[in-house]
Amino acid sequence: MVIEILKSKIHRAHVTDANLNYIGSITIDEDLMDAAGLIEFEKVQVVNNNNGERFETYVIKGERGSGVICTNGAAARKVQVGDIVIITAFAHMELEEAKRFKPMIVHPNPNNNLLK
Repeated sequence: MVIEILKSKIHRAHVTDANLNYIGSITIDEDLMDAAGLIEFEKVQVVNNNNGERFETYVIKGERGSGVICTNGAAARKVQVGDIVIITAFAHMELEEAKRFKPMIVHPNPNNNLLK
């Protein structure tokens, strides 16, 4: 049996920009991507803690160390700058592998930098 399980999570990041006139996606600081095990163009679910919106999109690399979390295109209508979001990605795996798997969970500081 194959199940879907949490693979990656960026917990409580602050939205830094919302660009309606971009083709689509969410731009994420490359440091946060690396820490969470996300890759460019990977599908993610974004949950907005401020308004309850949930949407799926894909990741594009943001400038390393910038703290950028920017929704682009139609997703820009689901957030406002300053909103707190949770970004998750999931993976499919066999049940026994899933029982041993530990997701990569990142808790950035209020500037979206990695806690040290």
